[in-house]
Amino acid sequence: MTTIAELTLGADEFALGDTLAQLPDVSISVESVVAEGPTRTMPLVWFSNVEREELEATLEADETVDDYQRLLEATEGGDWFYRLEYGEGVGSVCCAVYENGGTVLDAQVTDGQWTLRLLFLHREELSETVSAMENRGCRVDVRRMVEAGQDDDLETTAALTDPQQEAIAEAYRQGYYDVPRKISLEELASKLGISHQALSERLRRANRVLASEQLENPTGELATE
Repeated sequence: MTTIAELTLGADEFALGDTLAQLPDVSISVESVVAEGPTRTMPLVWFSNVEREELEATLEADETVDDYQRLLEATEGGDWFYRLEYGEGVGSVCCAVYENGGTVLDAQVTDGQWTLRLLFLHREELSETVSAMENRGCRVDVRRMVEAGQDDDLETTAALTDPQQEAIAEAYRQGYYDVPRKISLEELASKLGISHQALSERLRRANRVLASEQLENPTGELATE
């Protein structure tokens, strides 16, 4: 079933982190993203609340940007429209979406954090994308998943991705949540074949999703759809 997911990534680990650090008041909105080849990604981006000279000097110094081209002069509202060419590191993260059949519906930056809305034909493609992003060094937070056709507003309860479900299930089976714990985080990570940092992030996100479901479902039963 078609799945729409909302993910967040830190700008300092993904794209335009230097630009946002140097220009804290700048607003960024991605119009569309074009992928050329396995690692070359060129988004069309609106910038506002910034002067052109200052913006271009900052983009020039941003390590995640290989090149940029101004496509339009400033609008009446003072917005600037650019095509950026991301570096290989950012491009490989973006291409994790395309390689797994995903489509970028929307991308915004707020308070130093990217929020991506992605569409996949199958839920497992989302899980594969998240795993691929994490393997490339990004901390990904799946804030919400929506399954098309559930209702008119595409509103469903948040769900665990497959890596999160595997991590929290194995943690439970191995006694990680027992008092006292029967296994350490490092030992559990070794069993799962991932780093203890990656496991810590997956458990944190999984616990957040489950807590959210409990709060939104006052019966005390975990939502399953």
